[in-house]
Amino acid sequence: MDWHKPAGYFERVLDQQAFGALILLLALDADAYLGHCKLVWSPGYPGFRERGIPEIQDLNVNRSRRRRGVASRLLEEAEARIVKQSRFAGIGFGLYADYGAAQRLYIQRGYVPDGRGVHYHHEPLPPGATCTLDDDLVLYLVKQLR
Repeated sequence: MDWHKPAGYFERVLDQQAFGALILLLALDADAYLGHCKLVWSPGYPGFRERGIPEIQDLNVNRSRRRRGVASRLLEEAEARIVKQSRFAGIGFGLYADYGAAQRLYIQRGYVPDGRGVHYHHEPLPPGATCTLDDDLVLYLVKQLR
């Protein structure tokens, strides 16, 4: 990967997968890692969890493999698995420029804001609030699958 993940990240993800909490999807070309995403059945975001909407999280594709359909294929596989259990899929993105490609991709694939506004650490921000623009400032979106 060409980005940092905390030590033990994938070990924790595989432990959660073993307990059925999520599915880790990998994109591979032969043995080369292209990218991954997680399909979380009961996400931390209350707007999804309370409505039984699984969330696609942590979609990442190696920079050298971007713009070749890898992210779209990961999303297609995640949505195909979600539709067996839910009419809706959820996803979120950060609000600064590093998330620009994801923002465009999700909208193009039919995801729309869930109508609950911007959240910081899964909590809604009231009008006039001040917060840090980081990875935890998120707009959540949903897509009807069937």
